[in-house]
Amino acid sequence: MAPLLVTILAIFSAQQLLTPVLAPLARELALTETQLGLMITISAATLTAASPMWGRAMRRIRLRTVLVSGLGLAGAGLIGFAVAVTLGLNEVLPPPVTFALMIATRGVLFGLGLAALPVAALTVAGLVTTREADRTRVTGLVGAAQGLSLVVGPAGGGALAVASLLLPLYVSPVICVLLTVWVLVAVRREPTRAPQRVEGPRPRLWDARLWPLFAIGFCVFLSLGLVQVVLGFLIADRLHVDSQATAGGVGLALAVAGIVIVGVQGVLVPALGWRALRLIRVGAPIAVAAFGLLAVAHNLWLITVAFGLLGVGLGLAMPGVTAAPSLLVGSEEQSSISGLVNAVIGSTFVAGPLLSTALYEIAPVAPVLAALAAAATAVALAWFSPAARHAKTAAEAVAAP
Repeated sequence: MAPLLVTILAIFSAQQLLTPVLAPLARELALTETQLGLMITISAATLTAASPMWGRAMRRIRLRTVLVSGLGLAGAGLIGFAVAVTLGLNEVLPPPVTFALMIATRGVLFGLGLAALPVAALTVAGLVTTREADRTRVTGLVGAAQGLSLVVGPAGGGALAVASLLLPLYVSPVICVLLTVWVLVAVRREPTRAPQRVEGPRPRLWDARLWPLFAIGFCVFLSLGLVQVVLGFLIADRLHVDSQATAGGVGLALAVAGIVIVGVQGVLVPALGWRALRLIRVGAPIAVAAFGLLAVAHNLWLITVAFGLLGVGLGLAMPGVTAAPSLLVGSEEQSSISGLVNAVIGSTFVAGPLLSTALYEIAPVAPVLAALAAAATAVALAWFSPAARHAKTAAEAVAAP
C-alpha cells in the first residue's frame, strides 16, 4: 500500500502546485473567471466519467499498468497545458485557441489520467483488507494523502511562483514523469492485482444495497464543495477587506481545515478503529455544527474555527463514506465499487461550484445553509436508511470466510 500512498500524495500535490497561479495566469491570458471555472468543471466531469471505466479496467489488467497509464495521461495533459499557456503568453496563439487547448489538456486529458490513481488505491485497499477497522484505516490513509497534497501543493506552488508564474507549470509534469519512473520500479513485483474477467452483473449506483451509501458520500463531499468555492466572497463581503487580505484569510481557513483533515484521517481514525458507519454518524453531525457556526461567523477567527471544526467532522466522515460501500460487496467487485465511489466524489466538484455560486447570488448565506442541509441529509441517511442500518450485518457477511 505504501507505493500507492506515495503516488497519491505526489500526483495530487503536482495538481495543487497549479492552484496559486491559475487565476493570475488567466488574467494574463485575457481569460474570464467563468472560463477558468469551466476548465476546472470539465476536469472534474472528466474524472467523474472516467472513474467507473478505470474501475472496470482494474478487473482486467494489472495494477502497475493502470498506474502507469493514468500517470502517462496525466503527465501528457500537464505538459500540453504548460506548452499551451506558454505559447499563449508569448502571443503565438490567440486567446480562444489557448483556452481550447487548456480545456483539452488540463481539463480532459489530465482529468482522465488523474481518475485512475484514487480508483487503484481504493481497489487495493478493498483487496488487502477484510476487517472493517483495517479497511477504514487504509482508506483513511488514502484520504490523508490527498488531504496533505492540499497543504503541500499550494504552498509549493506559491513558493515557485515567486520566481515565475510559469515555474509551477513546468515542475508539475516533471513530478509526473519522475513518479511514473518510480512506479515502474517500486510496483514491479506488486503482488496485489484485481481479479481477472469476472462474470456476473457489476454494481450500479442505483443498487438497493449501495445507493444510500453513495448518497451519504455525495452529501458529505458536496457540503465541502458548496462552501469552499465561495469562501473568498464570504470573507471579502463579511469582513469588508481588500483582495490581498481576502486571499490571506482564505489561505488560513483552508490550511487549517486541510491540516486538521490530514491529522484526523492519518492519525485519529486509525487509532480509534471505529466502523465505517460510526465514523459517518459521528463526523457528519460535527460538520453540521461547523456549518452552523460558519453561517453566523462575522470575523476571521470564527470563520477559521468553523473550518477547523469542519476538518474534524469531514476527517471522520470521509473514510467512512469511502470504505462503507466496499464492505457490502465481495473481492471480485472491489474495482467497480472503487470506480463508482470516485465518480460520486468527482461529481460533487462539478455540482458544488455551479450550485454554490448561483446560491450566493441569491443570498450570501445560502451556500452555507445548503451545505448544512447536505450534511444533515447525510446524518439522516446514516441513521435511518435501510442500507445503513444493515451495513454492519452485510459487512460481516462479506468478511466471513
